[in-house]
Amino acid sequence: MKATFIRFCEVIQSIRQTRGNNAKIRLFADYMAGLESDEELNLAAQFIGEGAFPELSGKRTSVGSRTSGLAAAEFCEIDYDKVFKPCRTATGSSSETIERLMENIPAAVEKRNPVKLTLAEVHQIAENLYQASGRDDKKAILWSAWERMSAIEIKYFIRILGQGSLRIGFETRSVIASIAKAFESDRESVRYAHMITGSLGRTAILARENRLDEARFKLFHPLSFMLASPIESRSVEQIEEYVAEEKFDGMRAQLHTDGKKVKIFSRDLNDITRSFPDIVNFFTKRELPPAVFDGEICVYKDDIILPFQLLQKRMGIKKPGKKILNQYPVLFIAYDLLYTNNRPIFDLKLTDRRALLEQITGQFNVPIASQNSLTGTDDVETLYNRALEHGNEGLVLKLKESAYEYGQRRKSWLKVKKPGGSFDTVMMYAHAGSGKRGGTYSDFTLGISVKDDERYEEEFIPIGKAYGGYSDDELKKMNQKIKELTVERYGPTLGLLPKLVIEIEFDEIQINKRTKAGYTLRFPRFRAIRWDLGPNDVNTLKDVEAYYQQSLEKERLPQHKNPSFTFG
Repeated sequence: MKATFIRFCEVIQSIRQTRGNNAKIRLFADYMAGLESDEELNLAAQFIGEGAFPELSGKRTSVGSRTSGLAAAEFCEIDYDKVFKPCRTATGSSSETIERLMENIPAAVEKRNPVKLTLAEVHQIAENLYQASGRDDKKAILWSAWERMSAIEIKYFIRILGQGSLRIGFETRSVIASIAKAFESDRESVRYAHMITGSLGRTAILARENRLDEARFKLFHPLSFMLASPIESRSVEQIEEYVAEEKFDGMRAQLHTDGKKVKIFSRDLNDITRSFPDIVNFFTKRELPPAVFDGEICVYKDDIILPFQLLQKRMGIKKPGKKILNQYPVLFIAYDLLYTNNRPIFDLKLTDRRALLEQITGQFNVPIASQNSLTGTDDVETLYNRALEHGNEGLVLKLKESAYEYGQRRKSWLKVKKPGGSFDTVMMYAHAGSGKRGGTYSDFTLGISVKDDERYEEEFIPIGKAYGGYSDDELKKMNQKIKELTVERYGPTLGLLPKLVIEIEFDEIQINKRTKAGYTLRFPRFRAIRWDLGPNDVNTLKDVEAYYQQSLEKERLPQHKNPSFTFG
């Protein structure tokens, strides 16, 4: 019997409602173990972990919440602005809203006749949406699909179209654990196979057939990045076992090259090649042998690494023009090598990878991060201050004997940095947590004051969201206070009276024209709950604007003075 989409959705719903990650893993493992064909297993793993299409395919259905919302309003014969939007505000989720409307609106119930579509049939519908161009064509395809689906199928179908997380507290690492459990495989072997194939579906098939060792790396698909832990949370007993590199004020990237072919991937594994034609041109001219570099993209001009905020002006532009390219020239600086001589080298220790990296960058005159030996904490302090003078964020300490721990955040890499700044903000919204934080409000939207700002009618506007930096006791106390301050409820979100002041720290400020403030904070986190302060004490938008301008104007040390990177 072919696997049905309704059964898949029922399993997903059970996972969502289950407490405890091990129990969630067991549910999906049991489901996968019962699937008969490779196609069904491939699609099940893909749907729950990647969405309608594999990440590596680059395919997107381009069905956003507005498109699905408008289609649902017409399907249910209700007014989009007067009925659908208020319902969505109440639930806090477009897909949840559509599910409830499909269950309760008579017109929607009458139009639907669920037929137990298979996983393959649902995948074909997604393919049809990918091929469609106009909103009317997409609406027609959605209506045809919804007529044959139950309400719960419609909800999860919409989420699958969105690619990535289904918002059920079950991320990629849990899917990997489920694959390992379902087919009695070593979890690390499953994780490795997923990393080098880039496909959860392919990994699941290999695990079932006991062929994980046949997983082979291919150029031009992204690999999971190795991550650094904050040094303040990790003790360093033998500092001399580490080397130090400056933590560049740029964007982490992975570059794949083979002769004239070059691809660049961001940390979230998206293909960003077209946004950086100058980097592509730099590498194609050199015609390097097959290689994969881990490194950083920085704006580099007149011997100075310029602020990350200027790099933002390049990000997201698929075909930057000559003016942008001249104003904000970029450079890819390599600091690790993951593939060379036709083989991945993740398992080599850092010193051996570095030797190979120096060999290839020296031969082809490619920028490479400077690396410094350490004899004590005084060296760390000296190098850290130099990094700040260069305008970089701090240091990364790397264990000489470490392998490349793809997708991991352990003790092998440690970042040494201090907050870029801090603001006193007011808590505006509290969002329900998931997983271990289920049943509490643990994610918070924080705001700044605009009550004396003639540009705004509100008193406070959002500046960022934070969900870490507090203790369990502090979270419990905040949740008690939140009950007193709640004035509105939007599904899993509470609107609060602006009386709870939070001091947050952040790495830097970024321009974001999609927000009311026009700015967002990079990596905001709690620094302190200021029970002693009130809403009149919070920082203003003008404070944010002044801080941003100062960060742009801060003088930076040229690279010829103790450079943080060299060419080859």
